[in-house]
Amino acid sequence: MLADYHVHSMFSDDSWYAPEKVANDAWKQNLDEICFTDHVDYGIKPDWEDALSAKVTDGQRLLNVDYEAYFPRIAELREQWKGRLAIKAGLEFGVQVHTIPQFNALWDKYANEFDFALLSIHQVGDLEFWTGEFQEGRSQEEYNRAYYQELYDVATRFDHWSVLAHLDLIKRYDPAGVQAFPANRDLVAATLEHVIAQGKGIELNTSSVRYGLADSQPAREILELYRDLGGSIVTLGSDSHEPAHLGAYLRHYQHYLASLGFEGFCTYDRMEPTFHRWDFA
Repeated sequence: MLADYHVHSMFSDDSWYAPEKVANDAWKQNLDEICFTDHVDYGIKPDWEDALSAKVTDGQRLLNVDYEAYFPRIAELREQWKGRLAIKAGLEFGVQVHTIPQFNALWDKYANEFDFALLSIHQVGDLEFWTGEFQEGRSQEEYNRAYYQELYDVATRFDHWSVLAHLDLIKRYDPAGVQAFPANRDLVAATLEHVIAQGKGIELNTSSVRYGLADSQPAREILELYRDLGGSIVTLGSDSHEPAHLGAYLRHYQHYLASLGFEGFCTYDRMEPTFHRWDFA
């Protein structure tokens, strides 16, 4: 079974990939299941009703998902592809400690629509990693520590999510190179212990290949730590934003997880995980 559980579409402000084309491409690739996980990043982006306050980049306003259009569109696709391709509804929550109240309000309004929710840390203090704003003026030790502290603080204070996405995301955007894992092992371990205690999981994000990372995301050492602590819930996602990304390296990373001792992976329905044992020979 192949399931891509980190899929972006034109409902994310960094993608033009139409949901209908996503589904059609997934079918052509023989995927069994996909989950749409478009971006919500309060603090740096407003919702559609506050569009006039949004930043404008290259003539485009940077906004969160248009929820009133998004969930019905996914529901329609689910019906159209029933029996051929399973389609699930999710979002990728880019949470910060100070934006937790906004995410709680969003959840209260749309909770019945969700199959799945990714928890990500894309910025801290409204400073983004990919632009280098967050790292500027800090040492490698300082910005890595601040990232993992925010991850722990958010994961332990916010409850409406399924798995932690690209847990060591900061390494994608580290101008000094990848910091050795032991420097923040204590915070990562504490975060993973909370994940396991709450019946949640982590994601293996296959985009590490296209980003040219030397290790998986999260790194092998983190996956082994999660396993050793008793963690078993893992989803796989391509973090796709365009056709070339969709479904990439899913089978490769299934074998990789198996080699680390994981017995299978999970999909979700109405926020409840379903465990699938590996089906390759």
